[in-house]
Amino acid sequence: MKRPIAIDLFAGCGGMSLGLEAAGFDIAAAVEFDAIHTLVHHFNFPYGASICQNISEVNSQYLLQAVESKGFQGEIDLIAGGPPCQGFSHMGKRQLDDPRNSLVFEYLRIIKEIKPKYFLFENVPGIASGQHKKFLEELIVEFENIGYSVQRPIAILNAAHYGAPQNRKRLILVGSRLDVNQAIYPKKTHSDISSNELCPLGNQLAPMSTCEQAIGDLTKHKAYKQGDNGVDSLQLDYSGFRKSFALKPGGEFNLCHAREVSPLVYGHIGSNHTQKSMDRFDATPSGTVEETSRFFKLSANGQCNTLRAGTASDKGAYTAPRPIHYDVPRCITVREAARLHTFPDWFRFHNTIWHGFREIGNAVIPFLSKSLGREIIKAMQLNPREFETYTLSQQDERLLSYNMAQASKYWDIPDNVIPKRKRESKGVI
Repeated sequence: MKRPIAIDLFAGCGGMSLGLEAAGFDIAAAVEFDAIHTLVHHFNFPYGASICQNISEVNSQYLLQAVESKGFQGEIDLIAGGPPCQGFSHMGKRQLDDPRNSLVFEYLRIIKEIKPKYFLFENVPGIASGQHKKFLEELIVEFENIGYSVQRPIAILNAAHYGAPQNRKRLILVGSRLDVNQAIYPKKTHSDISSNELCPLGNQLAPMSTCEQAIGDLTKHKAYKQGDNGVDSLQLDYSGFRKSFALKPGGEFNLCHAREVSPLVYGHIGSNHTQKSMDRFDATPSGTVEETSRFFKLSANGQCNTLRAGTASDKGAYTAPRPIHYDVPRCITVREAARLHTFPDWFRFHNTIWHGFREIGNAVIPFLSKSLGREIIKAMQLNPREFETYTLSQQDERLLSYNMAQASKYWDIPDNVIPKRKRESKGVI
């Protein structure tokens, strides 16, 4: 059966895209402003159109032509994206008119012009509280004015309730065009084992996934500090929960297309630490914050705290605090962060620690976006078991090492679109 098609706006490295592909969608196109992130998305989703451009400059007709150029035909089934919402005007003014919310307006514009059957709007939970409520209500009215019903009450979903070993909450709007079956929020599948919550069918929810379940097999492999020689996948344990992370798509990603990848797992790279720092990390109890660094130390049987991206280049390119491993006195590696974010081991990131962590921290958790995509496919009355999967050709590994100038040249855009990174002095933490 033909798979439904989706467009990912503000796509980043592809967390939303991956979850939607896992639900059964094909990612027909992705729009991303950052040239390096666009390359990473292109590397992982080469079958769709990759557009490295400011969304305000993206013409909807051009976007549809790009989709058609990749062999996709028919209506767009879904548009997903999480535009930054930064500005909030004074009382009495429309929040959407604040120029700092212009990206939200552009998201609305593309929905209005393309008119997909469904849309997903993802954002931080804060826009549902305080003075931000006015902004959210205005946004929903705008969606209704262009012919969509928005599922209510509006939900803030925690990815940990959908199988992710990380507490990460996101506000989600689910929009359905008025002439299609309305999509709903996914019912949570996991909960704290002490709560004894039941799902709607009366069955007890599964216990939340844990850090050890996600990264326990990587613990015995020393993190690389210089270069990345990879970890032999035959030395990793892909049983149980980790079945979803195997190099051949399985588990939660069994509907993903197969990628031709190396038998080595890359990204097990981490930072240098002083002995004094490692001693402090070692002395810190699991599930608490180390007093000097303010880094959170993971608990093997608990969930990871929310992984963040840190500041962008124009703010100094500071990396967000990385959690301390529960069993080894060091911060987690890029690949461990990816696992805790539910990215499988075949999914690749930029080869540098800074870009890799930033890509993960900015990404939607794939397990959550899969749950959302699955509800839309249910509303479309499609049977995912009938969807075809295929093998994608191997991509050029050099794309994952490009700096901003090289990446910008690849996309034929000026290399000053993203402010230059202010390099921090190399040293140890």
